[in-house]
Amino acid sequence: MSKKVLFLFLLVLLYSSAWADDTRYNVSKLRLQYLQASKEEAVAKQFHKKMSAYNDDDPLLLAYKAASEAVMAKYVWNPYSKLKQVKTANAIFEDAVALDNDNAEIRFLRFTLQHYVPRYLNLSGQVEEDKNLIIRSLQDYPNSGMSKPLARTIRDFMLTKDHCTEAEKKILRNISI
Repeated sequence: MSKKVLFLFLLVLLYSSAWADDTRYNVSKLRLQYLQASKEEAVAKQFHKKMSAYNDDDPLLLAYKAASEAVMAKYVWNPYSKLKQVKTANAIFEDAVALDNDNAEIRFLRFTLQHYVPRYLNLSGQVEEDKNLIIRSLQDYPNSGMSKPLARTIRDFMLTKDHCTEAEKKILRNISI
């Protein structure tokens, strides 16, 4: 009888561990955590710790892992450490894009990093490429595979500041989401 109980216990433990891993990297939650991480250092540290533990090859989760590296650059004071974080983020973004070249969310996350990196560092070479893919994907909405809230968030971000030219902003304003 005790072998059956032990087996059942191990089975439940394995099942609950697998379930916990699936929910740990819930993309909807990661989006919110990333947004909070960009505003609060303590959240950024938790987000970075969580994403640093991710060692699989899902392209979107890799992009959030890269974003966690990038957001940490905001909170370190040492210029060398900032540069190291940005280079690490860029390398992970390259892997994510290589796995899913047409994913607008991945491209958007990379764009949000590269747009703010000083050009002289030569770490923002895909800004225009990413921006063009993002705009095309928004134009294809709802057939682009993005959810309505995600598409709206991306469009609204692209319309702020100097992310797009006036001509591109005109295109974005005419997209109904």
